[in-house]
Amino acid sequence: MLRATFAGFTTAYSALQANQKRLDIVGQNLANMNTPGYTRQALKTSSLNYTHPVAHYTNGSETVVGFGVHMDTVTQLRDPYLDAQYRDQIKKSGYADAFQTSLDRLSRVLDESTINGIHMAFNEIQTCLDNMQDVSKVNDPIYESELRARMQALTNLLNDADRQITEAEKAEYTRLDGSSSTQNGAEQEINDILKQISTLNRQIKDNQIFGQPSLELMDERNLLLDELASYIPIEVSYYKDFAHDGVDANGNEDLSETYHLDANGHPFEKKNWPDDLRVEMLYVDDQGAPQRLTLIEGTVGSGYENMGNVDISLQNPDDPTSIQITFTGSAYKYTTAANNSVQITQPNPNTVKLGPNNTDPHLPVNGGSVQASLDMLWKDGSNGSIKGYEFYRGQLDTLASSFAHVINEINKAGTAGPDKNNAFLLVNKDTSAEAGITAGNISINTKWSSGDVHVGTAGESANMTVLNLLGAMSASWPLSKNTFVGADGTTINFDPIDLENNSFADYMNYTATILANDSYTNTQSLKTNVTVLNGIQSSRDSISGVSLDEEAASMMAYMSAYNAASRLMTTLDEALNVLINNTGLVGR
Repeated sequence: MLRATFAGFTTAYSALQANQKRLDIVGQNLANMNTPGYTRQALKTSSLNYTHPVAHYTNGSETVVGFGVHMDTVTQLRDPYLDAQYRDQIKKSGYADAFQTSLDRLSRVLDESTINGIHMAFNEIQTCLDNMQDVSKVNDPIYESELRARMQALTNLLNDADRQITEAEKAEYTRLDGSSSTQNGAEQEINDILKQISTLNRQIKDNQIFGQPSLELMDERNLLLDELASYIPIEVSYYKDFAHDGVDANGNEDLSETYHLDANGHPFEKKNWPDDLRVEMLYVDDQGAPQRLTLIEGTVGSGYENMGNVDISLQNPDDPTSIQITFTGSAYKYTTAANNSVQITQPNPNTVKLGPNNTDPHLPVNGGSVQASLDMLWKDGSNGSIKGYEFYRGQLDTLASSFAHVINEINKAGTAGPDKNNAFLLVNKDTSAEAGITAGNISINTKWSSGDVHVGTAGESANMTVLNLLGAMSASWPLSKNTFVGADGTTINFDPIDLENNSFADYMNYTATILANDSYTNTQSLKTNVTVLNGIQSSRDSISGVSLDEEAASMMAYMSAYNAASRLMTTLDEALNVLINNTGLVGR
């Protein structure tokens, strides 16, 4: 039994079509090899190998042969595992990068390796005291005026350092909020990304239902997912919607949802129904357990009901550390009931408020750039936590309050008369009192500037107070015997002072060293994270990226196949010519 006369031509024609489409895709890949986020495309094909069922009964000896190639669809070459790895790594890199930006901002305040800062101001005060320690110079107003000027310079530097830390905190908050800046903050960026993904989910699914792969839209969505992962930790998953997941309302298998069935109820072709995409934020609840909040739920609902959002605000407008960040999940969510049925429900609760303590809901360690900013604003280094802005402010406050307390107590001890207890040189400029002195409010006593208060001259000799001040400047705190012994042998008691066994000047270096160590450690972590990220990206590119060499080799292979199919058609034409013109001539 001869097969249909033109069946061979159909086979050759399908080969021509398939290889022409492959060449078109190669051209598409080459045209977009430098397009950011573009994913290499390929044609998915299957072999046509069918005959009419009746043929099996009319001729048992017939051999079923191929009838060509079928073009199934154009697909992207992606590895979901590498995508998940990349997004897990980019959050670590995003955290380290944002954290380093904050540390660099702090270094402009505390790194005094190239400027004459607070450490030098202490040294100049000590030099000034050294110059006026002679008895003949103690009462000289010129030397006391110079000392007051040096003290004033120190207080100004401390005030300015505190102000710059406050400005750094405001800048950190602006990076999150963005409302007071010309550039978007993390809040606007995250919400905008969620809106774009939500819209793309609907566009992609609608197009795929009507047979359009929408691969370029999927590339755009993948880029947005990568960007979102740099802000917050996310997990991406794909699933079939309620009507096409293969399970009926009672949790039983329903083949009609995933397969086309014949008259007998037997599946003969799988339905090519597109997947939905879910995006979940990973966080840790107040019990320390890992949790998920659904930020994008496929294409459920209408409008933006399939997406969540983030809201950032301040509980105290004047305090950037009082930041309140709230994530709200999608309005609807796919859930699985006890009988394994899948249904759309409204999640309750679907909000997560992050907090500064380990007992509050919080993002996991290295959880993206948002977590880095929150750590810098919330963490003060206590209990082994991360050293944020408040830690370094606390270091400056400790230095300012300790220095003021020691200077004032020594001067009061060296002052005689009824005004002895008021003979303090440094004050809280907001209250003009000794109490509550910090780096932000330390100042020279206005009575010292007006001449109502002076450096004390009482004691065994007039220069005893200056000598005691010199001794205190070079002493290491806390003192080994917990009591300061003056130059004349008398003791002066202070409130507990702990500068980690440093002098006042060296404590500033000690603080700067902590910052330098933190910066170095984070820099090394950033380099490692970026190296790993680049390695994962290289692995992704080896699969999803466009290689000029590979595409050129594919182009030659497809062109050879195209030429072969053309030659097949020519050969079939020659065979048909013989069949028509050269058979049946015997006996003529």
